Amino acid sequence: MGFDLVKEAVMDAEAIAWDTCHKIYILMDEEQVEEMRGYGYKALITRREATSREMFETIRKWWDDSCSLRFVESIATNKEDPNKGFEALIAQGEEIED
Repeated sequence: MGFDLVKEAVMDAEAIAWDTCHKIYILMDEEQVEEMRGYGYKALITRREATSREMFETIRKWWDDSCSLRFVESIATNKEDPNKGFEALIAQGEEIED
């Protein structure tokens, strides 16, 4: 679990984003990439800038650099119910063994 789910998700991701505190997102489509840009996320890396492996390694670094409230979620656009587009890959407060 934990990082295994993250590794799997980045294989199909359009980008990854981090608020530089505790919110780490795997963005599954271009619409979510644009949403995060609109929110002002500066730590945003697209598939054109990094391979899936590089994105995974970046998420691991962000995780290590995050505060204790950290979590990793994937987000896919869901027009009917935007809240259903979120999937917790590593829940807030979850302890991860390396």
